[in-house]
Amino acid sequence: MYRDIIGIVGGMGSFATLDFFGRVLRAFPAVKEWERPRVLIDNRCTMPSRVRAILYHEQVEYVTECLAESTRNLLHGGATVLILACNTSHVFLEPILERVPEAQGKVINIIEETGRALQSLRNRDRYLLLASEGTLDSGIYQKYCEQYGVQLELPDESVYPKLRNLIEDVKQDRISDGTLERFLQLITSFENHHVILGCTEFPAIYARCRERKELQAYHIYDPLTFAIRELKRRVQ
Repeated sequence: MYRDIIGIVGGMGSFATLDFFGRVLRAFPAVKEWERPRVLIDNRCTMPSRVRAILYHEQVEYVTECLAESTRNLLHGGATVLILACNTSHVFLEPILERVPEAQGKVINIIEETGRALQSLRNRDRYLLLASEGTLDSGIYQKYCEQYGVQLELPDESVYPKLRNLIEDVKQDRISDGTLERFLQLITSFENHHVILGCTEFPAIYARCRERKELQAYHIYDPLTFAIRELKRRVQ
């Protein structure tokens, strides 16, 4: 029996949270249901866009309070280990912790775990980061990765609409063959073959085409894999 309780701040978007929840379950294999850790999910899909809050400063205080409230509610529900199931939401992590100081030390920072994991590989000068516009423009990945000596390459802004459309396909639960083809075309359009999937929607697409021959020359790094690895280490 696990003593720890996992809390997931989700809903950003909901189907990415659903995919992440499945991965958390599979990370704790069990013969009987009660042999897995308890998981609490606040699918806070009602909050405004985090990307618009970053890019256009829309409802920043309200977005921050929504995330803080979900964090607080999960802690009050008994959660001992927390994950914000959205890369972009980590832009708000510091003000969240200021509002919910009891969460200090309990949040697994997906982006920091990525920097730590890539540092340990020591096999690349630069990694191409694919993420939401908010994540890319905020510099949040650069901030954490530079702490670990990991250098990033960012896509040109002309690529942003393609990233946005892929993210929206997952948010609307409409991953199709066309989605997969557009994802493959995007990845293979870059000369850098070391790619970070810095948005929680992208792994849901990658999971459906990872065996495709077009990707065999590429090294794809999934931040959620690093976060789940740390989750398994912490949960007792």
